[in-house]
Amino acid sequence: MTILLEVKNLITRFHTPEGTVFAVNGVSFSLEEGGTLAVVGESGCGKSVTMMSLLRLIPIPPGEIVSGIVNYHGQDLLKLSENSMQSDIRGKEIAMVFQDPMTSLNPVLTIGRQLTEPLRVHLNYQPDQARKRAVDLLELVGIPDPSKRLGDYPHQFSGGMRQRVMIAMALACNPTMLIADEPTTALDVTIQAQIIELVKELRDKIGLSIIWITHDLGVVAGLAEHVIVMYAGYIVEEADVDTLYENPRHPYTLALMAALPHAERRRESRLKSIPGAPPNLLVEPSGCPFASRCEYVVEKCRLENPPLKALGNEHSMACWLDVKMGELQ
Repeated sequence: MTILLEVKNLITRFHTPEGTVFAVNGVSFSLEEGGTLAVVGESGCGKSVTMMSLLRLIPIPPGEIVSGIVNYHGQDLLKLSENSMQSDIRGKEIAMVFQDPMTSLNPVLTIGRQLTEPLRVHLNYQPDQARKRAVDLLELVGIPDPSKRLGDYPHQFSGGMRQRVMIAMALACNPTMLIADEPTTALDVTIQAQIIELVKELRDKIGLSIIWITHDLGVVAGLAEHVIVMYAGYIVEEADVDTLYENPRHPYTLALMAALPHAERRRESRLKSIPGAPPNLLVEPSGCPFASRCEYVVEKCRLENPPLKALGNEHSMACWLDVKMGELQ
């Protein structure tokens, strides 16, 4: 398949009064046209900062995109002017759905006003055209009586409905690619399932390419074809979804899998947790950033950070020890 997006060696820093935060450290990945890529990891691992860097939404200062290449349809987004990003890329070609719809929607503007704005800005729609398109979008994402709901304000919608509005807004200009930043985290399980099913239907219906950011491995299994696992600003494992679930290799991925609840477990058994705490990102790691929490740690892990190496069959891992084989790489 054709590669739509290719990211190479992306490095993002934040310069704060306490010091430099090493947020994203040489991340590389690609996304195929019509494909779905899941980005998995705990809070603070660099998932959102990576994706916001692609769209150059990092506040500068204190943020800085130090280096990298973001090839989208053959053009490097990091080299485009701010005007080109604003008028030609953000919202029009690449849209983003953020985690909390209540803070993403303006509470003093009607849903109709917020839905029609990108249509007027990017596509020069007239008011009647924009309103008709807004009604169609609300209907597309499953909001009943859409023409009447255009005059409502965000607080008059439930959490799930607000997230549907955010998806409708993201799809307004028929983007090629959608970045969804944990869009179901604040929702209950039933609404989560509805939103995920909606995104899958839209992907199949209009051919969207999707990057789905999450910390929930349970969501990934039924949505994505390819997965990257991030920790402390690094990609530590990358594979297609079936391979990752059937044959996880990195100790962090294994620990995440072990922490998942299972229906066959006895109710009295405790869920496993990952011991320790994430590393301080104000300190650039000299060794593996997961070493202090890893049950398989060896001396080399504390001295040198392992590179991402191919294991075959589009499966890569950044670890000095092959846990499955029980030997150093």
